[in-house]
Amino acid sequence: MTITMPRLDRLPAQERGLTIGDFLVPIRVSERLHTRARHLALILIGTALIALSGRISVYVGDNPVPFTAQTFGVLLAAGALGFRRGLAASALYLLLGVVGVPVFAGGDHGLDRLLGASGGYLVGFVLASAVVGRLAELGWDRNLLGSIGAMLIGSAAIYAIGVPWLKAATGLSWSEAVAVGLTPFLVWDAAKLAIAAAAFPTAWWLIGRRPEDR
Repeated sequence: MTITMPRLDRLPAQERGLTIGDFLVPIRVSERLHTRARHLALILIGTALIALSGRISVYVGDNPVPFTAQTFGVLLAAGALGFRRGLAASALYLLLGVVGVPVFAGGDHGLDRLLGASGGYLVGFVLASAVVGRLAELGWDRNLLGSIGAMLIGSAAIYAIGVPWLKAATGLSWSEAVAVGLTPFLVWDAAKLAIAAAAFPTAWWLIGRRPEDR
């Protein structure tokens, strides 16, 4: 008996690797830019989006992990930019924060923040960017169901690093780490995920109405 696995790629070969970010730069501007300059500009935009989303930050009670909009920023940037550029944007964001630029949630920065209770979520941003970016390159963001799937996988990647890191940094038990670093954020993250997931099929629909941009 042969078990067939569903294909991850959902695009014809000629479209594979294209993301919505490739259409963010107007054609007239893009034609004047060197390819590397265009990629760099998109990476910097992605890094800025992640940093700006961290300005929305609220600590509730004594929970060391804040409620932020950063998951939204990370997922949106990764899906728009694809694997390499999305990974570069989140890695640059992490590097800037570590060296002292106040880009972390609430304007925080420093290596101690990375090594602290919420540092695993920051590292998880990089993993999520790689995963969501690659899935976007394979066409998962072209329809709502696939887009939701990609965002769910990206969010799971963040928690997969964030919760164990929280446990190790604070000495909490597994149940306590889940209660502190996962459960309180599920509804908030579901709302961010839904908005990000809906944004991509909508953007592709708009691009489809302007075939000259493709």
